[in-house]
Amino acid sequence: MTSTLARPELTASDRCDRCGAAARVRAVLPSGGELLFCHHHARQHSSKLKELAADIQTCEA
Repeated sequence: MTSTLARPELTASDRCDRCGAAARVRAVLPSGGELLFCHHHARQHSSKLKELAADIQTCEA
């Protein structure tokens, strides 16, 4: 049996892993890890994330 854990919504305390700004994008990697990005860094790294087949989740807050 396979179960999937739902990841919590991004909150105001979640920060970009690159610069510390408010995180607005979560990239879930196939390995199960995750990266949090502001919009700027999500755009900057989007091609590599697509190459890695990351699941991109955005927060519009």
